[in-house]
Amino acid sequence: MSIFADLKKKGDKRFVNPRSLAEAIVEAIPRKEELFAKTSVAGPGFINVTLSPVVLSERVQYAAQNSAEKNFKLAETSNAIFVRRVVVDYSSPNIAKEMHVGHLRSTIIGETICRAFEFVGIETIRLNHVGDWGTQFGMLITHLEDKGGSEKSQIGDLQAFYREAKLRFDGDEDFKTRSQAAVVKLQAGDERMLSRWKNICEISRREFEEIYKMLDVSILERGESFYNSMIPDVLEDLVQKKIAVRNEGALCIFQNPDDPPLICKKSDGGFNYASTDLAAIRQRITNLRADWIIYVTDVGQSKHFEGVFDAANRAGWLDRENGDSRVRIDHVGFGLVMGEDGKRFRTRSGDTVPLKSLLLEAQSRCLESLQSRETGLDPDKIQEASRAMGIGAVKYADLHNNRLTNYLFSYDRMLDLKGNTAVYLLYTHARISSVLARAAHKDIASLCMNDVVFTEEKERMLALTILKFPNAVESLIQELLPSRLCDYAYNLCVTFNEFYGSCKVIGSEEENSRLVLCHATAVYLRHSFHILGMKPLYKL
Repeated sequence: MSIFADLKKKGDKRFVNPRSLAEAIVEAIPRKEELFAKTSVAGPGFINVTLSPVVLSERVQYAAQNSAEKNFKLAETSNAIFVRRVVVDYSSPNIAKEMHVGHLRSTIIGETICRAFEFVGIETIRLNHVGDWGTQFGMLITHLEDKGGSEKSQIGDLQAFYREAKLRFDGDEDFKTRSQAAVVKLQAGDERMLSRWKNICEISRREFEEIYKMLDVSILERGESFYNSMIPDVLEDLVQKKIAVRNEGALCIFQNPDDPPLICKKSDGGFNYASTDLAAIRQRITNLRADWIIYVTDVGQSKHFEGVFDAANRAGWLDRENGDSRVRIDHVGFGLVMGEDGKRFRTRSGDTVPLKSLLLEAQSRCLESLQSRETGLDPDKIQEASRAMGIGAVKYADLHNNRLTNYLFSYDRMLDLKGNTAVYLLYTHARISSVLARAAHKDIASLCMNDVVFTEEKERMLALTILKFPNAVESLIQELLPSRLCDYAYNLCVTFNEFYGSCKVIGSEEENSRLVLCHATAVYLRHSFHILGMKPLYKL
């Protein structure tokens, strides 16, 4: 019907209504009888088609034959993604502070988007824009020097050390003044201050890496300090182009005269987040040659990025030198993580929940659950399975929600064997693996080369669901919504379990065809798991 509306706007009067257009489209389908068992137009103009059994079998055979891990190409996609290099800015914790549940969504969503791009062959640069510059480092360095000794001897617990320094900074005016002076020295390149700063960053970095290892995330650190030397030139460019103007002593960028400006240089001459983000976006365009830049932060920063993007656009940074293309930029916002009380997810004392303890708790609960069952796994395998299940459950609980909404964090829900959970998906994969293991004497690859016949409706529904994988990946990329792939994976598992409950596999006359269906289901589930950052389990 939208096609009819577009034609009408262009003055095309060949069709009197959407239904007449739909009928013309159906009539014009090439090789219609060969491709479809049935075509029809319903209601005001909906086109319904039923793939012919032969075509469906051929498509599933092709999918099964060309679905080997690490060799997959998204050739089936209807709209190619015409970009060469993508930069994704995500995670971005603050040095010297503990990663907490607030960093969970950015890290998980950003990593999934990166994996989707890489899966379809697009070069992807992961950047971790850590907060490694600013007032807190003057505070930490001054506290360290007051205590005496080296960073290693004095900072056993960086979070406790930070709290001590912050307490002094808020309550001791002399300490605050000396801390601010230390920041000035640091930013001026004082060697002693830089050495202290580097050591503090390294201690914090080791703690971050431990969490990234748990989450199977590999990301290049590009902190605020990396862009510091670029800021003066970037701001000068904006001033010369009359985009940045002086206002009450500060350097500001106004999108609209009546709205608050984007302050890119404070009245005291200091730089801020906007200064750094402006330098970063220009560096990513000019130096990294990004075709698409994606920022993954909470929705609360939407207005800030709107201002940064507007400035970059007006400055002409988004236009390629040859003038035939523009850099695409997107802010991928997400909602809050909520507790079961409907408030922001926090500890009982009201503090933010440390990310490491959250992940360990999920693994511990999975371990307890697996140990209570007769799994037949040895202790090492149970430990391995509990880690995969716990981390997968936390990731999937986040990703299967629409990222723009707040979501309720509940261990009980995410570890449920039933419903749209990682545990349900992992158990389904283990079930399929068990079926294939019973037919291990057969060469699945050779079965994929033979005729595949579907005689039951449940077989047909499973085959159709399998073939939707490319569309799910493309939707994830085009809309930057990981939930699109989660929907696919869940529907695939539901459809498989319905098929398995109705259609005998091992020992049936249709065994070979049904083994091909099982094989294709398992492989496309594993592809989905890979993009979502989950590890498949083969036995539970």
